[in-house]
Amino acid sequence: MATVFAHGQLRLYLLALLASGPKHGYELMTELSQRFGGTYRPSAGTIYPRLARLEEDGLVVRSEDGRKSTYELTPAGRAELAARRDDVFALEHDITETVRRRAQALRADVQGSLAGLRAELTAAARSARERPDASEGRRRDSARRRAEAEVALRRFRDEVRADLRRADASGAVTDVSLDTLRTVLDGARDAVRATLP
Repeated sequence: MATVFAHGQLRLYLLALLASGPKHGYELMTELSQRFGGTYRPSAGTIYPRLARLEEDGLVVRSEDGRKSTYELTPAGRAELAARRDDVFALEHDITETVRRRAQALRADVQGSLAGLRAELTAAARSARERPDASEGRRRDSARRRAEAEVALRRFRDEVRADLRRADASGAVTDVSLDTLRTVLDGARDAVRATLP
């Protein structure tokens, strides 16, 4: 937790998220996850104790909405948020920088993994080319592998498309998601091409 929010920052950010209107705890967790481009998702054990403390401090009021609790700013909560407007602005800036750093680390990790995969595939292709196979058997094996590769590609495309559509339904497809997909696809294409004659 300390790597994402410094002491007291999550408390302030929860107030800022409630400024737009009442929300359930789950909605607050989802908004935080979206704000961080999916690279951070707070647990219920992180959010609800802080909401309870905000309620004790008179900054939010909790009301029951069926089986869920809804949290809303009190006048005192709005006053604190207004008084700390500069802190909220600085916190937004910090979050933007954190998302940027996490996205860069994720891209670097993906690129490193793809470089390793590319080297393994190249070595495997070289080894396969050096084995003395009958040409008919090679063609048959090649056709079988190509068909398997096409099945794998379709499955990958269908699964990622379904994930993107599901995330898009809640407005959660981020620049990090798009950049990561492009990096992975470019790297995978180059890795596979490196194994082909």
